[in-house]
Amino acid sequence: MEIKPSEKKLKGSADGQNLKFAIIVSRFNQTITDALLEGAVRTLEQSGTQTEDITIAEVPGAFEIPGAAKQLGLLGDFDALICLGAIVQGETPHFDYICTGVSHGIAQLALDLDIPVIFGVLTTLNIEQALARSNEHNNKGVESALTAIEMVHLYENIK
Repeated sequence: MEIKPSEKKLKGSADGQNLKFAIIVSRFNQTITDALLEGAVRTLEQSGTQTEDITIAEVPGAFEIPGAAKQLGLLGDFDALICLGAIVQGETPHFDYICTGVSHGIAQLALDLDIPVIFGVLTTLNIEQALARSNEHNNKGVESALTAIEMVHLYENIK
């Protein structure tokens, strides 16, 4: 789609200076989630966010992410929330229930809170897929942090 010069185009930026983030991260599948967390924190800091402006909340599993995210969002202290986790399919339908609950919970928060809520939860069929999305060359934690920064600025431009 071509934008005409007279049309206003709203977009965000990649500048993380003077922004505060909360990262909610699951301990379950910790090898994966530690890599996602490291990628997100590194990216925020490289964008200009101060270390003291990044709050990390650990939760036991992915299902607990939306509840903790809601509590942090209600504080009004953060510009965005970044939700990180790794749900790997097993032999039972448990995977489907957890993925559905977490996805719906985070999506609802994104609609209810007045700040961006970023979905950085891997939902993979096996551990190999999760590892492929949490390494130094392809890290969804990095993508989630970049998305959070951009969306904060987009929200500011909309307001």
